[in-house]
Amino acid sequence: MAHQSDLIASDIEQYLQQHEQKSLLRFITCGSVDDGKSTLIGRLLFESKMLFEDQLAAMEADSKKYGTQGEDIDFALLVDGLAAEREQGITIDVAYRFFSTDKRKFIVADTPGHEQYTRNMVTGASTADAAILMVDARKGILTQTRRHSYLMSLLGIRQVVVAINKMDLVDYSEATFNQIKEDYAQFAAQLNLDNITYIPMSAFKGDNIVEPSQNMTWYHGTTLMGYLETVEVDDTRMQRAPFRLPVQWVNRPNLDFRGFAGTVASGVVKPGDRIRVLPSGKESTVDRIVVHGGDLAQAVAGQSVTLTLKDEIDISRGDVISTAEAPVETADQFESTLVWMHEDALLPGRPYLLKIGTKTVTASVTDIKYQVNVNTLEHVAAKKLDLNGIAVCNLSLDRAIAFDDYQSNKDTGGFILIDRLSNNTVAAGMLHFSLRRSQNIHMQHVDVNKEARALAKNQKPSVLWFTGLSGAGKSTIANLVEKKLHAQGNHTYLLDGDNVRHGLNKDLGFTDADRVENIRRVAEVSKLMVDAGLIVLTAFISPFRAERRLARELLEDGEFIEVHVDTPLNVAEERDVKGLYKKARRGELKNFTGIDSAYEQPENPEIRLDTTALSAGEAADAVIELLKEKGIIEGGDWSI
Repeated sequence: MAHQSDLIASDIEQYLQQHEQKSLLRFITCGSVDDGKSTLIGRLLFESKMLFEDQLAAMEADSKKYGTQGEDIDFALLVDGLAAEREQGITIDVAYRFFSTDKRKFIVADTPGHEQYTRNMVTGASTADAAILMVDARKGILTQTRRHSYLMSLLGIRQVVVAINKMDLVDYSEATFNQIKEDYAQFAAQLNLDNITYIPMSAFKGDNIVEPSQNMTWYHGTTLMGYLETVEVDDTRMQRAPFRLPVQWVNRPNLDFRGFAGTVASGVVKPGDRIRVLPSGKESTVDRIVVHGGDLAQAVAGQSVTLTLKDEIDISRGDVISTAEAPVETADQFESTLVWMHEDALLPGRPYLLKIGTKTVTASVTDIKYQVNVNTLEHVAAKKLDLNGIAVCNLSLDRAIAFDDYQSNKDTGGFILIDRLSNNTVAAGMLHFSLRRSQNIHMQHVDVNKEARALAKNQKPSVLWFTGLSGAGKSTIANLVEKKLHAQGNHTYLLDGDNVRHGLNKDLGFTDADRVENIRRVAEVSKLMVDAGLIVLTAFISPFRAERRLARELLEDGEFIEVHVDTPLNVAEERDVKGLYKKARRGELKNFTGIDSAYEQPENPEIRLDTTALSAGEAADAVIELLKEKGIIEGGDWSI
């Protein structure tokens, strides 16, 4: 339903035409919990005549049941739609609402105030042109106020209203307003937020929402609605930027048509324009711009189109078509800012999926340069990143991608990280620039390759990855397998967990972050040894599936064999050759796998060795038989 207009009854077509031509402002409400964000949006919907009679009746009924305003209407209930939100009186998820006035259309995102839902605020802010930052006049500037302000600056929101709400509860005090304004201005200066409007208001009472408040005659600025209707929205800014089109789909309905579909992220494109496709670097010329119903003379930022080119070049989903005069950059290592959005901490070295535009690649954080303290903006050292943490990090990808820095183009510079096992989105990020080493370091061609080395050794190189609890028998079985292989003339190397920690990984402890880095290094060394043509045996607890998957994906199909040495915890404790379980039970060893640190069992190992039913020798023989079946070694007399 739109706002009330006489044209709706008299000339609906003229009204719809007028409505279609109005500008659209996307904005968010944010701030600390219970600052009045949902109440404000409810008030805006009410004042813009966006409510049906039955909605008003339902709101009145809900106000009596769930409301927090006594006998008065609780406008927040218009936005807080989840049952948990109504029961607790808080916002949990992002709620989007549409409304309009004679001058403009609006889409507002009501974002949560609780710190644990900061990730949802990032979601709502990612497409916003402006922000209303709510501040409770009784409480002033809080931690979450600063956090949301910092996120606004990171996400590139340029227009900000600091709405100092609940002025009715501080007797409409001008001194209170001026003090909060001064406090926030000092903090905002550190963030380079300079386009700020301060408005004293009461969302509940309606002061300075649509009409100037009679209770604050000392204030001579704009009302909130007046600001929203007149704030400048630069719809053409991205049209003035260089042309970018991330390819979403290769459109091939028949043999005579091959087009590349996607949404224009920035710029303008016309038939005849010279383009470059990244990361391949191939160039061509735009032939046609195809949409439903015919061809266009040009396409601008925000339009969904299909481009056809005059040359047959290889383009796939995830590639970026850009202007040849100012193409996107390509790199595989970056500095970026990450906002961590998951309960499980970010661990450097762990592989995640990175999605940027229409491209998905594997990425890992190689270094947390510093975490940002949102209260002081101080740079703090960190080895991991917990929920809602914000940090500047170095990223490494498994292949080069096309990108712009985030401040230039949100679509080609913003990304998300996805957990590879659960498929949950765990972080949002902004690319700053590529690292110099990503441009200067290239793979060097060598004439003697893995195949040649393997042929000389008469074996198929591979990794036997033994995993299991401490005391399961990994090292014992791996040692027996290597002895059998060596006796038959195979070229092997055994990487044992304890031995590696005396050299390569002597700087690492046993926290989850160090365990991840421990296995990452071993996986990379294993890859090099496979390239040398060796059969590599590794004996590590390697408790996390994500890192074992990383090790597998570094190798070609068939080169990674996961051997689960399956020993129940109670049996491993009974053996306890090194006395480690006893120390862990006494609290002398922290982060011990199986006691106070998790072990994630393999889901589909190539072989499972039940050590409660097999001796070490029998387990070794079972591994040897598997290697014969897979053609990694030849048959023969394997008794030693």
